[in-house]
Amino acid sequence: MINLETPRKFRPFIKQAHQVAEEFLRANSRKYDLAEHSYPKELDLLASLVDGMGDSGQGQGAGASAVGSRDEKDDQAGKGKVKNGTNMSSVLSIIEMCWADVGLLLSMPRQGLGNSAIASVANDEQLERFKGTWAAMAITEPSTGSDSAAITTTAVKDGDAYILNGEKIYVTSGERADSVVVWATLDKSLGRAAIKSFLVPKSLPGIRVERLEHKLGIRASDTAVILLENCRVPAENLLGNPEIDVKQGFAGAMATFDNTRPLVAGMAVGCARAALEDTREMLAKAGVVIDYDRPAQTQSYAAATFIAMEADWEAALLLTLEAAWLADNRKPNSMEASMAKAKAGRVGNDITLRCVELAGTLGYSENELVEKWSRDSKILDIFEGTQQIQQLIVARRLLNLSSAQLR
Repeated sequence: MINLETPRKFRPFIKQAHQVAEEFLRANSRKYDLAEHSYPKELDLLASLVDGMGDSGQGQGAGASAVGSRDEKDDQAGKGKVKNGTNMSSVLSIIEMCWADVGLLLSMPRQGLGNSAIASVANDEQLERFKGTWAAMAITEPSTGSDSAAITTTAVKDGDAYILNGEKIYVTSGERADSVVVWATLDKSLGRAAIKSFLVPKSLPGIRVERLEHKLGIRASDTAVILLENCRVPAENLLGNPEIDVKQGFAGAMATFDNTRPLVAGMAVGCARAALEDTREMLAKAGVVIDYDRPAQTQSYAAATFIAMEADWEAALLLTLEAAWLADNRKPNSMEASMAKAKAGRVGNDITLRCVELAGTLGYSENELVEKWSRDSKILDIFEGTQQIQQLIVARRLLNLSSAQLR
């Protein structure tokens, strides 16, 4: 049974993550928001520290690359014991980092969502071979929107390689990363089952960054359009099993989302917590009293609104922790991962925007970071599957219907 207390073994690590977030990320948050597309050089040292913690075993999964760790020696779930592992520690550390800055977290070398995809589906040989790479993740295409199963990028087998052709948009860290996890179809006629992911080094001929996007939020993070034109990728860079299993369908690809969606939910939880904390301080300075011993309806509008936001935030946090806990304990978490992503994404948007309202003119000014958090939080309800897609997935799971039966 899940224990809602932060695991004792993670507490020193979480404290350390918060300190790093405050001193490295929060301190540079506005700087790189205003200097869009400028590389945050301060992160190189931080990334080295995270790498060192991970190599020494002290990091407890200090970033996205650790998610999906399959160390059977430490897997206690099969012995009837509860395990708090890398999925939980990664979510907890991401919450602290995004309390500081979502865009800077997404800019950290070797901690991208592409690294999570590698950790989720790569075999043991690939995990070792791709260790140390910084991988962006390329799923979305101009014509597919949120329907990842409608991918049109093709991968055609040619001897000991695959030839990839297609266009990917909104690729986070697409310019800065040294490789890209590209989702492509081996055979369009076979539908979802033929979609596989490939680790494509950007040094290969045929892959290029076409342009960088200017964005509402997470401006510290580069978001790229990537073109693949007859890009020849070694066959061994197809992540996981190369066989097409029609019976399994899209399940293999969805395993990536089951690991990454709780991470994005954690980003939203961390960003919303930052907004709540700063807004509480501003309300206190304005003389607003928040009394938890009185019914909300008997208090001021500002106090009642704040209490409601805290309750929503708590629900998002618990759903996020549940999804991570299930993954650590080798239990199916697809529905819970989507529930966490849907709830946290919506709550993150609602809280940060309402905090702007409650803060009044301060909330709309660049003198306060709550203005920035309201912009950053929007993407967390969109990427890795929009709010609407998450609700659709949850409905299918609850009603036991296929994607063909419930669209």
